Amino acid sequence: MARRCELTGKGAQVGNKVSHANNKTKTRFLPNLCNVNLISDAMGLGYNFRVSAIALKSVEHAGGLDAFLVKSRDENLSLKARRLKKSVEKRVAAEKAA
Repeated sequence: MARRCELTGKGAQVGNKVSHANNKTKTRFLPNLCNVNLISDAMGLGYNFRVSAIALKSVEHAGGLDAFLVKSRDENLSLKARRLKKSVEKRVAAEKAA
């Protein structure tokens, strides 16, 4: 399973651990991923996502899952999140038309 955030696209980074003797050892810096259930206001359902801890703060700052998805770019989102974004946009457009 890929260590990648489903909402922000944040993944593992590669770098060096440097010792006191200046020996360099390759290492991977993994994102802090959490399994969460986020509730969509437009759909009225909860959705399970694997997101980074900083993405949770971003969702709350944006005003909820729906607002975050509408503002985010499709390249960063996972397939499940892109499908949810499309259905949320359709539902919001239908509510505005009615």
